[in-house]
Amino acid sequence: MPSPLFADHPVPQPVERETVDALIARTRALRGDMEAVRQDSAVDDDEALRRWQRALCDLAVRQLDHLGVHLDQLRAGRPESPPADGRTENCPAEDGAAPDGRPSPDDPPRGQRHTLPACATGTTATGADLAPDRPERTAPPPGRVGSAEWNLLTDEVNWSAEMYEILGRARERGPMTLDEVPSLVFPDDQALLTGMVTDCLIDGKPIDGELRVVRADGQVRTVHLMGEPVVDADGCTASLWAVLRDVSALRRSERAVRESGRSVQRAQHIAQTEHRLVTELQEAVVPSWRGALRLSQSGPGALELAARHLPRAADSPNGGDWYDALELTGGDTLLTLGDLTGHGVAAASSMAMLLGALRGMAMAGVEPGALLGHLNQLLNVTEQPVLGSALCARYRPASGTLSWAQAAHPAPLLFRDGTGRALTPPDGVLLGATSGAGYEQAEVRLLPGDVLVLHTDGLTRDGDGTGTQRERLLALAPRMTGNRTAQEWVRAVDEEFGRAERSDDACVMAARIGGTTR
Repeated sequence: MPSPLFADHPVPQPVERETVDALIARTRALRGDMEAVRQDSAVDDDEALRRWQRALCDLAVRQLDHLGVHLDQLRAGRPESPPADGRTENCPAEDGAAPDGRPSPDDPPRGQRHTLPACATGTTATGADLAPDRPERTAPPPGRVGSAEWNLLTDEVNWSAEMYEILGRARERGPMTLDEVPSLVFPDDQALLTGMVTDCLIDGKPIDGELRVVRADGQVRTVHLMGEPVVDADGCTASLWAVLRDVSALRRSERAVRESGRSVQRAQHIAQTEHRLVTELQEAVVPSWRGALRLSQSGPGALELAARHLPRAADSPNGGDWYDALELTGGDTLLTLGDLTGHGVAAASSMAMLLGALRGMAMAGVEPGALLGHLNQLLNVTEQPVLGSALCARYRPASGTLSWAQAAHPAPLLFRDGTGRALTPPDGVLLGATSGAGYEQAEVRLLPGDVLVLHTDGLTRDGDGTGTQRERLLALAPRMTGNRTAQEWVRAVDEEFGRAERSDDACVMAARIGGTTR
């Protein structure tokens, strides 16, 4: 006999099979597109961001899978009930709740006694109902929906096959009475179940909530419970019907999205903090020149300097690149550039330590070659080993000579009379590569009007080693003829290289001999 309905509930009409088939086809196509997006998300270099993207894609795919299962059930029609004799038959994949979520009115009832007050007060059934059962499946397929109806007038209970699978109960034991159901619910959620059932039976409120249930095999699963009271022709509550959906996998996916999203936020916060610390540290130790640096020198051999730091990709932590100019006793000037391995706080702190040591030894009169030797030893004895390239040059305005040494660093470029060339570098190995390394020193005579362009290797690094980037620098010579200032030279280099998306940050310095007459 069909279950009575609320007066305002229309009799459910059969769905059009063609409409459901079209929805199924669209869902499958969307799932295929989502799989492609999930594959694309696996190639991101940011591990935290990749995990978050993958979790979102997994959640979307899982929800589409659930939607597909429900549409299949909708197309199949009403669910089948287990045999009255308790035989454990495998139900087809299409079985499930009817389109409106109610048990089929033609399902044969299963009689079980229940006591309403026990359920309403949250009384827990005996532990016998939690004895190990042996259902043919250890877990229900994702998205399966079970249905149940408890008749309050005849004490009959009717469960669909999926209800047994979701709750892990052997079918030969029959359905559970209404006051026995709380025995399966997680202790912390029993009060919630009691409240929902009480409000439903007494006040006619619909049931809609999530609970954790403990299956007979010990698994804790999250289920979504929906239901409402059914009244008879006299307006009295005749039965309680409900549908139960296992949403454990869906909630796990949502938790994965939340946790991975928090990981991305933490990573972003750490990156922003590190970027700020590195910037503050660099600003504290590296000169922040505005325009050309004017030294106390005078005469035709006076030096005019300008420099600039060219960062790598936006929002990326800077590395250990530096530039510096230091006036020494007697009017000489020490010019240094360098690049330490790594990025972030570790590289910036190593750079600050190295630059401090370099300045102190230079003020003590140590020449460029010997100075690099001492820096090499310093990097070899630090607790956190680091490698780096560096160039040290001492300019003597009285004689117009430049003494310089390098440690695996690009040689200075000398521009004179509209042409440019790279100076021949003296021998020198990477700082920190080997203990006790020696560094040769070279000397070149500079003339008024000469321009030296010094830079770190991040500016001209070639992936194929062809040296084309350095040729681009030398090609600036014809464009920079005339009485160009050091600041104009730096600006020209920035315009040529600063707009590019580089993999490493870089520093560039221009030194013009004889100052400027402008």
